[in-house]
Amino acid sequence: MKALLLRDYRKLEVVDAPVPEVGPDDVLVAVKAAAICGSDVHGYDGSTGRRIPPVIMGHEAAGVVAEVGRNVTGFRPGERITFDSTVYCGACGFCRAGHVNLCDNRRVLGVSCPDYRRDGAFAEYVVVPSHILYRIPDELSFDHAAMIEPLSIAFHAVRRTPVALGDTALVVGSGVIGLLLIQALRLAGCGRVIAVDVDETRLALARRLGADETLNPRDSAPGDPLEAVMRRTGGRGADSSFEAVGKGETLALAVAGVRKGGRVTLVGNISPRVELALQAVVTRELTLLGSCASAGEYPACIRMLADKRVDVASLISAAAPLEQGPAWFERLYVGEPGLIKVILRPQGEP
Repeated sequence: MKALLLRDYRKLEVVDAPVPEVGPDDVLVAVKAAAICGSDVHGYDGSTGRRIPPVIMGHEAAGVVAEVGRNVTGFRPGERITFDSTVYCGACGFCRAGHVNLCDNRRVLGVSCPDYRRDGAFAEYVVVPSHILYRIPDELSFDHAAMIEPLSIAFHAVRRTPVALGDTALVVGSGVIGLLLIQALRLAGCGRVIAVDVDETRLALARRLGADETLNPRDSAPGDPLEAVMRRTGGRGADSSFEAVGKGETLALAVAGVRKGGRVTLVGNISPRVELALQAVVTRELTLLGSCASAGEYPACIRMLADKRVDVASLISAAAPLEQGPAWFERLYVGEPGLIKVILRPQGEP
């Protein structure tokens, strides 16, 4: 089969690879669409430490069941499916409590780190355990179904956060997750959403997808972004903020931009460590919430996409054959203006 292999950092090659073996509880998926995640782009140069070459990356995908293991009874060849990015055991205490994203034996598709290695979906075929599969309706395209994984992350973050009807929310970072967070917050009943980013194209899209107001820190002098947030909230601050980048300066704004007693939900994680304004958190009695992957949101996300209650089409900048993957990765890596999400199609046109 064809596969996009990270041979070395910043060196991707389309190679011939063996079709993965199907275990008794596994399903072989013919991959129709696989989206390039921001974590893949950061792993491309080794900065995250979670994409150690050689590895086939890719964890946001959809396709068709090609073969099932001998113990699999819930799926059959030809069915249209997507799958969770988290391979969870289903047996540990966290899994039994419904917190599959915190599984003691958690593995992530397309990730290679010191603890484990699991090839992913930038290939014509990928093997996944049947218990992480979900059927998708015929009216949902494979390209859109590949967006269910990041959509589930946004909805998980909103579910983690006590959001009351009419609340004001601050979304720091208007990349893919930030733009999906805006839509999730609207569906959760937020009355006002303020989006922050340094890219005007993304801010324009944020407004189109439901942000009431947008803020570009580069438009003002240092220190002014917080002043602008306070000005737009009557000096009070937002009820909740969502940090969707993972850098020190964006976390600082997310913490400072909420009211006393407010909530700060951390979704972005490109930096392993950041500085925290501890006294501000303590004396203003803020609640810090970490949000990792998703845990049970897939069925609802599939329904919302099928019912067109969430717009993912506006986030897809391009769809291309797997052979063009190295070029698209490089374009995303250097930050080509206007690019948001790129879909690769290992099996050709869906």
